[in-house]
Amino acid sequence: MNIHFARTAAKHFDEEIRFFKTWIDKPKALGAVLPTSNATARRMASVIDVGSSDPVLELGPGTGVITKAILARNVDPEELYSFEHTEAFLPKLRSQFPDVNIIHGDAFQLDEALPDMKGGKFDTIISAVPLLNFSVEQRVEFLSDLFERLNPGRPVVQISYGPLSPIPPDQKSYLVEPLDWMLRNIPPARLWVFRKRLAS
Repeated sequence: MNIHFARTAAKHFDEEIRFFKTWIDKPKALGAVLPTSNATARRMASVIDVGSSDPVLELGPGTGVITKAILARNVDPEELYSFEHTEAFLPKLRSQFPDVNIIHGDAFQLDEALPDMKGGKFDTIISAVPLLNFSVEQRVEFLSDLFERLNPGRPVVQISYGPLSPIPPDQKSYLVEPLDWMLRNIPPARLWVFRKRLAS
């Protein structure tokens, strides 16, 4: 067996075990039984504007699969802010991504932990927050808060595990578009893009 392949497989298995143990302890804190697949992570990161120098906000990096995909889009590690609520993931994230801003905090209370951006905005927000665990009212407020942190017209990308958008459409305030249906993710995942309507 190829040694590199064996090491990669062992590392991937170790990440899945760590994720599953955390899910057993705190099932509501995670949206899935296993980490997001590499293909799903790449698809989520594909909306990042590679020509932008503005930072990217990641919510719920977990084991770092999506974080890795974001960095692969040539995002400067120092311009990536990753919020993780589950403490068990923090040591590995900080070890694997020493130059990324790994922040322990609640995605629903970003003001408490997000560094002062001096009026700057994010290019893209990529979220793996398990929104279906929260009320519809909380989800709408969550999205509204994220829009205030984005450059005009830029997207919020959200992963979910249901056939419908986790946040109901509001044609007056924002647009909701299905990005992709990732059938090979476990469980199968639906990716959604939200954009605030620009003033006409």
